[in-house]
Amino acid sequence: MVKVSARGADEVSSRSATCDYTQPVAVPSSLTPRAVAAMGRAMRALALVLAAFMASCGPFVGGLIDRVREAPAPAVSERAATLHRQAPVVDLHADPLLWGRNLLARSTTGHVDVPRLREGGVALQVFGIVTKFPIVPSIERTNPRWPDAVTLLALASLWPLRTVGNIEARMLYQAGELHRMAAASNGTLAVIETRADLERLLARRAGGADVVGGLLDIEGAHCLGDDPANLAHAFDAGVRMIGLAHFYDTAFGGSAHGIGKIGLTDRGRTLVHDMERRGVIVDLAHSSAATIADVLAIATRPVVVSHTGLRATCDNQRNLSDDQLRGVAQNGGVVGIGFWDTAVCGVAAADIARAIKYAVDLIGDDHVGLGSDFDGAVTTGFDTSRMRVVTQAMLDAGVLDASIPKILGGNAVRVLREVLPR
Repeated sequence: MVKVSARGADEVSSRSATCDYTQPVAVPSSLTPRAVAAMGRAMRALALVLAAFMASCGPFVGGLIDRVREAPAPAVSERAATLHRQAPVVDLHADPLLWGRNLLARSTTGHVDVPRLREGGVALQVFGIVTKFPIVPSIERTNPRWPDAVTLLALASLWPLRTVGNIEARMLYQAGELHRMAAASNGTLAVIETRADLERLLARRAGGADVVGGLLDIEGAHCLGDDPANLAHAFDAGVRMIGLAHFYDTAFGGSAHGIGKIGLTDRGRTLVHDMERRGVIVDLAHSSAATIADVLAIATRPVVVSHTGLRATCDNQRNLSDDQLRGVAQNGGVVGIGFWDTAVCGVAAADIARAIKYAVDLIGDDHVGLGSDFDGAVTTGFDTSRMRVVTQAMLDAGVLDASIPKILGGNAVRVLREVLPR
């Protein structure tokens, strides 16, 4: 904090008292019209420079937060490379839309963009939409009164003005950005909204096309404005997966990190039923134990836990218990194993594979998938271009060859085929 002396404050006050801010600034008469025009051009250029700088704030901040900390990685064998190539690799969660990067260009920061997805052999990336996030998050108990980081990011990154104070507008803006980039991708990025879209994607890839699918997932239903009817707005924007809570309890259900950690509310039950009716997948990542139990009790379609860890291999509030894993499996759903330290107690591929192997041994290979949380304000041991190291690490951990294609994406594809609208 800068301290101002009493004398300095009096001087500032005295000068301010002599200024009439309601009057236009007078241009010195010594300036020629040409000089005035030049000043105007210079000011416009300065404004453009400032705008460009602010627009780069999101990618810059994301680059600082979403880091890669090189960790020991196995050499990828031909056996692993073949398994990886033959599988429809699906990552159930990443957050690059938050940071405003051009995802059609290969970046040197963050974890995910289309060139790196293609390099990593990823068929389908689920793109999270984050609309509210605390400056000081806690996996144990997040105070909802803490300032919102996304508001600051929206201001600094020059998002449309409507997004500054409206979290539904933030959702619609980020969804629109994925559609915009897909339209400009020359066919390398396709937004998946229906089963038909999914089958076209898989057929194109089977035919040799190097195309990546993108599916939109809202991280925290608070952006629906506490009204289940607003699901229609998200659906029309192309959203096909929704997490009921993020770091805060919502009008629909509790967060594992919330104050009350409540269960599913009446509005939450209405939302879940409406999501199933429309073909929107319920995502239980970040949900409280009570909300998970309540959803599993009423769900008639498979759910996902898009990005998580296991308490048995990394014991903390963020991760799932064995009973919760069994509940998701009984529902027919899929648990996406995360790639960051809080999820797997490490960032090496071997740490991820250890959690995967435990889940497979407990609930079977039909209910386990990948949920990296790349670009989710986390540090990982590699970016998406090196996804093959996870395949190799699974082999090294003793996961069967027949199980690996299911975990890499076959299980996620099954759920999408069952739930997405036709």
